[in-house]
Amino acid sequence: MMPDKPINGVEPERSEEDIQREELGPRGVPGRESPTKMTPQREKKTPKDVDPGHTA
Repeated sequence: MMPDKPINGVEPERSEEDIQREELGPRGVPGRESPTKMTPQREKKTPKDVDPGHTA
């Protein structure tokens, strides 16, 4: 059976990673939030105004 829309060029609503995160949680533990946080030192080093630069 063929899908109604062509698959090429059309992104699905949710990726496989999104589906797995819903089922297993961000670290493979269902129902828990991700424990990762940006440290204050990394936050200071991260530029607020990002210039994407020039394409050659």
